Amino acid sequence: MRWPATVVASAPDGVTLDESAFYPGGGGQPADVGVLEWGGVFTRVEGVSAAGALVPVEGDPAPPVGTAVVARLDDVRRRSLMRTHSALHVVCGVVFRDFAALVTGSNMEPLTGRMDFNLPEVPDGFKTDLERIVNEEIARDRAITARVVSRDVALADSDVMRTAKHLIPEQVEQVRIIDVEGLDAQADSGTHVASTRQIGEVSITKVESKGKGFRRVRVVLPTA
Repeated sequence: MRWPATVVASAPDGVTLDESAFYPGGGGQPADVGVLEWGGVFTRVEGVSAAGALVPVEGDPAPPVGTAVVARLDDVRRRSLMRTHSALHVVCGVVFRDFAALVTGSNMEPLTGRMDFNLPEVPDGFKTDLERIVNEEIARDRAITARVVSRDVALADSDVMRTAKHLIPEQVEQVRIIDVEGLDAQADSGTHVASTRQIGEVSITKVESKGKGFRRVRVVLPTA
């Protein structure tokens, strides 16, 4: 993905554009990385600051205010994170549906992720069965869509609050919901693929006990 933009603020530790598609990170998903092209110069972007500025790789020049740039995402990494994030929603949907377990934490990198659940007991064969059921749901090619609702509507709907703690900041008045058709609906700000089939077959590599009443599920995706 690439697009023209203009620099509206610039410092060695952050560049702000008038138009940006860089995901800033959040909800367990890391920020996008990429490149700014300007006047024959390439400024690599290694992340996004808490204030929303693009963080250049140390030593790369920051384009000055008013500079016209072409911004470019690392598309391979972004696509991998989209697939990974959507895969974790499918895992969450299956565990919630079949075990009524809430999410207590999550994290991801491209093509690998983990989810923690308040799941005191698991039956024999849980890891193998979970992988099979998750891949069955992925193969159903369920649509993945986004919608926006008011904060009050989101907090009142237990189906979209799948975490053990409500993590929506108090200042947020409009909440984005990601729906995996017929399986999962969660408040979420991250990036996703358009349907479950685009995730590809996943592997549940490990189910770990993380203290009394908690299980960590680790997920790995294929490269393509």
